[in-house]
Amino acid sequence: MDLHSSIEIPDKVKADAPVYVGKEEDIKQSQRITASVHDREVVVFYHEGKFYAMDRRCYHAGGPLHLGEIEDINGQPCIICPWHKYKITLATGEGLYQAINPTEPSATPKWRSKGIKQRTHKERTCWSTERASTSFPWTPKLGFNLYTLIDIVWG
Repeated sequence: MDLHSSIEIPDKVKADAPVYVGKEEDIKQSQRITASVHDREVVVFYHEGKFYAMDRRCYHAGGPLHLGEIEDINGQPCIICPWHKYKITLATGEGLYQAINPTEPSATPKWRSKGIKQRTHKERTCWSTERASTSFPWTPKLGFNLYTLIDIVWG
């Protein structure tokens, strides 16, 4: 008996419904994955014990953030866009840049904020039973696995 065939999947998923993006262990192992969430392409990072999710393309010129390096800048993990080296905090999507104050005697560059530039998404992991489909919210079935779901936060 195919247990998958008995699951009913609605034609439309509510725009704010969580979406299954992958098993927690798989994401931890790969350190990053891309997924389609409510018609948005997102990247989910696993860095230093935390999950982060944001739009996959850089706000500046559409660079592929999933190919960027993660660096610690001013105490915050940031993704570095591989196209133009824009620095974006993983937690908030804040754009960072270095600037100097020419009126200071030792004009040392300091990190400054451009404000929140990149759309980020709330990530949560939850215990669930097997998933119905990779493009629909999880549906209870058999067994227990820890899955990562993405909730889109429009803001």
